[in-house]
Amino acid sequence: MPTQAGINGMAAAGFNTLRIPVSWLTHADRRGNIDPAFMAQVTSVVNWALADNMYVVVNEHWDNGWFDSNGFRNYSSQTNSKLQNLWTQVANNFKNSSTHLLFACTNEPDVSTQSGTNILLQYYQNFINTVRGTGGNNATRWLILQAPGVSIDKASSYINLTTNWPTDPAHSLMLECHTYDPFQFSQLQGDASWGAMYYFWGAPYHVANQITNRNAAWGEEAYMDGENVKAKTNFVSKGIPVFIGEWRAVGKSAQPDLTGQYITQNRNSVTYWNYYNQHSMTANGLSGTCWQTDDIIDQTTGAVLDQDALKAVQGTSYLAPIAGL
Repeated sequence: MPTQAGINGMAAAGFNTLRIPVSWLTHADRRGNIDPAFMAQVTSVVNWALADNMYVVVNEHWDNGWFDSNGFRNYSSQTNSKLQNLWTQVANNFKNSSTHLLFACTNEPDVSTQSGTNILLQYYQNFINTVRGTGGNNATRWLILQAPGVSIDKASSYINLTTNWPTDPAHSLMLECHTYDPFQFSQLQGDASWGAMYYFWGAPYHVANQITNRNAAWGEEAYMDGENVKAKTNFVSKGIPVFIGEWRAVGKSAQPDLTGQYITQNRNSVTYWNYYNQHSMTANGLSGTCWQTDDIIDQTTGAVLDQDALKAVQGTSYLAPIAGL
C-alpha cells in the first residue's frame, strides 16, 4: 500500500489524478463482506490524495477475474448480487467523500461480441443504480464504465449511446479504455507465440543496420492518433468523456539481440511513445492515468525514480533517437 509520503510525492511531481486498483473481494469473507481493516487502508490512501487536491479513481481490479473473466455469455443474478453487494459497501463507505473521488465498476472485462457487451451494460446499469441509491455525494459522483475489452474499437462497434448505453439520473457517466498498442512494443517482455517483441517505435527510432525485425510493423503515430480521434468522434463529442485508465510503454529487459546502443534506442523510443500518446490524448479531449508500479515515483517515499520517464508521460519532453543505427 502507498504511504502518505508516496502520495504527496506524486502530487508534488505534478500528477493531479490517482487511479487506485483495488481487489476488494480478495479481502472479503465468504459472504462478500469487505474486511474493515482493508477498507480503512484504502480509505486512508483516498483521503491522502484528496487532501492533495487530486482526483481519485477507485475500481474493482481483476480480483481473480470473478467479474472481468466470467464469460458474459449469460446474465447471472448471482454475479449481479455479488457486484451490487461489493459496491453497496464501497459506496456507503465513501458517500460523504469529495466528488473528486470517482468509482470505476471494474477493470478489463473480457468481452468481444455485441451480445456480451449487452450483458456487460446490464450489469453496469445495476452498478449505477446501486451507487446512486446510497445517496450523499454518490447521487452525483462520476461513475466510470469500462468498454468491452477496454478497447476503443470494441466500444465504437458495440456501444450505441442511443440504444444500449445505461441511463443515469445524474448524467455523470464516463467510458474507460486502455491504450497499450502495439503491446509487442509497450509491454511484452519476451517473444510470444502470437507475436515477437518490437524494440523501436516511431519512424525516427527504426534501425536500418541490424535487428530490423524489431522495428514496429504497426500501431505507430497515425494509428495512435486514429484511435484517439475515434474515441473523440464516437463518445467525447457526444457528451461522454473518455478516460484512458491505463496506458504506458516500458523499456525491455535484457535480450540476446538487445545490447549496447540498441538498449538506449529502445529506452529513448519508449519515452517518445509515452510523450506522443500524452499529446494525442490531450489533442482529442481525452484524459488518462499512466500505469506505474514504483518505477517513476516511489509510492513509499514519494521520490522521483526516473526523471526522463516522468517528463515523457507528462508530455514535457522525450529522448531523441540515436542516429546511424
